[in-house]
Amino acid sequence: MTNKITELFDIKYPVIQAGMVWCSGWRLASAVSNAGGLGIIGAGSMYPDVLREHIRKCKVATSGSFAVNVPLLYPNVEEIMRIIVEEGVRIVFTSAGNPASWTSFLKEKGIIVVHVIANTKFALKAEACGVDAIVAEGFEAGGHNGREETTTMCLIPMIRAAVKLPLIAAGGIGSGKAMLAAMALGADGVQVGSAFAVAEESSAHPYFKDRIIHAAEGDTKLSLKKLVPVRLLKNEFAEAVAEAEAAGASAEILVSMLGRARAKLGMFEGNMKEGELEIGQVSAMLKKIKPAAEILGRIWQEFLLEVERIKEFDV
Repeated sequence: MTNKITELFDIKYPVIQAGMVWCSGWRLASAVSNAGGLGIIGAGSMYPDVLREHIRKCKVATSGSFAVNVPLLYPNVEEIMRIIVEEGVRIVFTSAGNPASWTSFLKEKGIIVVHVIANTKFALKAEACGVDAIVAEGFEAGGHNGREETTTMCLIPMIRAAVKLPLIAAGGIGSGKAMLAAMALGADGVQVGSAFAVAEESSAHPYFKDRIIHAAEGDTKLSLKKLVPVRLLKNEFAEAVAEAEAAGASAEILVSMLGRARAKLGMFEGNMKEGELEIGQVSAMLKKIKPAAEILGRIWQEFLLEVERIKEFDV
């Protein structure tokens, strides 16, 4: 298949692995790239020197395209951007911040820039800043989310009507059927997070992966709305946050509860009670830990089967 996304990134399939904190290091990114998708190293959970190491290892592990995701509000962003340029990274996904702050700098260096948004206002802003493509992430997604709580099914057609840029759908996509639905709504490609979080090559702790594949419908909830909305898997920490929010806790109290390195504690170190467990609603559909190549292959084959099934409709 050839379209705007495969041509922009020089990849075989329009499937992008999300840049998830504590899950997407060089092993996962290179595995997805080797399978024909676009792997992404998640810089949000890495110190600058660690990011440099992951970029270099990814270069050795794959000859395919890969990207780095940079949350713009995180510390050390200037040093991270310098490393990205020094290491010759060709594609950068930016998120959690103003695209105007770094898009021009990156494009002047010949880097392809993609920005993640959750509403039309910021899609238009990203387009005006000169980004090359947009990821529109719906309410179903894990991790940080939009305050509007717009679902992917509603968000994608609105963004498609608002901008002309190549559009990548994210949020609730873990199957070929979901991929086809997103494409029908106007997307040119899809970004997959949760399904790759449980890949064998994911750097997530085995306890976290096991918790994901045993998650049931309704086991995730959008929390911490007074700070930055984030979808969390239910555990003791998430329940404590829910109780505090129900009691009207202030943003200051929630910051105190969150503390430092809470996501690392859960997702990377395996503390399933007190850690922050970021994952999407599609976790209820994930039942097995598999290699990234098998996950991508299954999504693509199911997509093709559904395309053929729809062709049989008598219209």
